[in-house]
Amino acid sequence: MARVAVVLRVFPSDVSLQPSELASRIKKSLPGEFEVLAEGEEPIAFGLKALKLVVAMPEDMEGGTEKLEEAIKSVEGVDEVEVESVSRMQ
Repeated sequence: MARVAVVLRVFPSDVSLQPSELASRIKKSLPGEFEVLAEGEEPIAFGLKALKLVVAMPEDMEGGTEKLEEAIKSVEGVDEVEVESVSRMQ
């Protein structure tokens, strides 16, 4: 089965929440069909940092990235999730 890589920007609900802590929470709560491939930080403004994630998921998942976005939004400390890109993995 083919997989896709989804690049996401995750915004924390609190400036004091470190992106690495948020990434740890997300990894623990994601269902088995999702796999975090990479993580990083992106400065936004006034000390706020967004978490950048690359997540692998099945290509043929019904609803596209909706299930992934909902799973991440349900994690404590997540304010907003933006999908930046989706590309097929080889």
